[in-house]
Amino acid sequence: MKSRWSDADAAALVAELAPRGVPEALALRVYTSRLLGAEPTLVRHGGGNTSVKTTTRDLLGREVEVICVKGSGYDLDTMQPRGLPAMRLAPLLELRAVERLSDEAMVVAQRTALIDPTSPTPSVETLLHAWIPEVVVDHTHAEAVLALTDQPDGEAICRDLWGERMTITPYVMPGFHLAHVAADAYQADPAAWGMILLKHGIFTWGPDARTAYERMIQMVDLAERRIGRAWASGSGVFAASNAVGAPSPKLADVAPVLRGALAARRPGVLDFRTSDAILDYLAGQDLGRYANVGPVTPDHVIRTKPRPLILDPADLSPAAMNAAVEAYADAYRAYFERFNATAEPKKTALDPWPRVALVPGLGLFGVGATAGEAAVAADLAETTVSVVTDAEAVGRYESLLEGELFEMEYWSLEQAKLGAARAKPMAGRVVAITGGAGAIGAATAAAFAAEGAEVAVLDLDAADAERVAAPLRGLGLACDVADPASVAAAFQAIVGHYGGLDVLVSNAGAAWSGRIGEVDDAALRASFELNFFAHQSVAKAAVAIFRAQENGGCLLFNVSKQALNPGPDFGPYGLPKAATLHLMRQYALDYGAEGIRSNAVNADRVRSGLLTDALIAERSAARGVGEAVYMAGNLLGREVTADDVAQAFVALAKAEKTTAAVLTVDGGNLAAAVR
Repeated sequence: MKSRWSDADAAALVAELAPRGVPEALALRVYTSRLLGAEPTLVRHGGGNTSVKTTTRDLLGREVEVICVKGSGYDLDTMQPRGLPAMRLAPLLELRAVERLSDEAMVVAQRTALIDPTSPTPSVETLLHAWIPEVVVDHTHAEAVLALTDQPDGEAICRDLWGERMTITPYVMPGFHLAHVAADAYQADPAAWGMILLKHGIFTWGPDARTAYERMIQMVDLAERRIGRAWASGSGVFAASNAVGAPSPKLADVAPVLRGALAARRPGVLDFRTSDAILDYLAGQDLGRYANVGPVTPDHVIRTKPRPLILDPADLSPAAMNAAVEAYADAYRAYFERFNATAEPKKTALDPWPRVALVPGLGLFGVGATAGEAAVAADLAETTVSVVTDAEAVGRYESLLEGELFEMEYWSLEQAKLGAARAKPMAGRVVAITGGAGAIGAATAAAFAAEGAEVAVLDLDAADAERVAAPLRGLGLACDVADPASVAAAFQAIVGHYGGLDVLVSNAGAAWSGRIGEVDDAALRASFELNFFAHQSVAKAAVAIFRAQENGGCLLFNVSKQALNPGPDFGPYGLPKAATLHLMRQYALDYGAEGIRSNAVNADRVRSGLLTDALIAERSAARGVGEAVYMAGNLLGREVTADDVAQAFVALAKAEKTTAAVLTVDGGNLAAAVR
């Protein structure tokens, strides 16, 4: 590992933050926090913490000694000055004389010391940073360090490698007790550069930001070199395989079945990862041992649970996966009851469903209520693969005892990291929108995202689809809905990205006009290809995924008022739309018994890529009225917008006992009413 320190970059950030009143010491603390966060092998997803002791002025203008420590909710790689809230140092140092303090009292004491009471809650390891009498303290969960500490003889390995440069302490749960242990260790060896906390991570410190940072890099580099020597002397950790000669499972076959088994119990999405390193890890004949030992650092347990779900690649049927998920849940409930029996106070059980699933021969899945949560679980699972692989090269991987993991998983301060935000109505649902870059499609994607859904935006042009999807943290895909091969590829990509699908909004279309007895046959056939057969193509693809998931699903079609009330000289558009209306009803009839719903929105006169200014002028002329009258020609006298249509799609998606229905969004037109 190499230092990323740059004198020029450090000076630039100091200059950038100075006009905001940020002192140089804090600016450099921000800079090296970002350097640490930029190394994914050091910290992941809110992990690690940093601090600096300096001075500032309180609300009365008095200069006081403070410590600035990373606050809850901030990541090191994107650190800002506000993410290092300042606390009066003196009252924190006075707590050193207290032998015992509850977690809740510790948090209150820390918040009481804040200079700005509106600051984020400081790290649970604030007192450790405060009681180490060094200006700057860094803490990471360096993968290389974990590979050495997570061993039966981890302490001996660490003492042999780092010698007197680092203090070695046994694992202690973070909080008040650990702060005492660390402070005592520092007093016993004040010349050390830092501390190795076995099975947890590494601390380094120094008189300034650069020194503490570069000590971290040097110590981690030593660990990486030690692991390199272990690999150089061996022949491969996972050479023996469970699956030699077995056919490799296919992602498109496995993901929807797995997601269905999980989503039936806890709605959510999957995040798939694979690589040579992951496949080697999964092929190891001792997978059942090392994958079930426990997380590589206790901080991971609230996002990955103590163990993954390991699936048998020889049987990936829905029945087998459902049985495996239930067996996992039974084992988790037993684990909870076993340790909760002696816990004080008693804990409330978390849900028992897995956050990581392993499929030998294929890869691993992160599981989450949202795409973001699934990505975090997958990232940490990849970290586990890396650490365990290196640990097995050095010796034999060992994690914490089950009771220690339970204590961490159900620690109130650790649970607070998960947040108390209430889930949105469609959290964990995946929605695909065709014609997603158009006015109605983009509005629909935004409306579903606002409800908490994960959105896949499909459009002819990948750049247009990505333009709509990116602000929604969705998936943008090129898809020609009139080309079955393009449709198949797009829906496979959705499965690969999210694990499955819950709602299809079949929205893509275009308008052809002309008197029906005079229109060119090629134009009529082209309209049917896009405005009918394309709806059938995407609906078939979606239903195949729904059925694999065995958890229902929802088809939503944009059929237009032309399906019910044809307009003059608009038959080439209205005829396929009428066929699509009946297509919607046929899906409702044929698949309702499997929980698959099928509904339609009957919209009219919505400005979009289909109803362009030129087409508005043409249709107004065909009806013999002005453009303003045409656009608001309904009982309410109000123009219908793309967002109005989008909200109708959302309403139908949420109406779980409604199928074969047509929801009219046209401001009122009795001639187009369903009857």
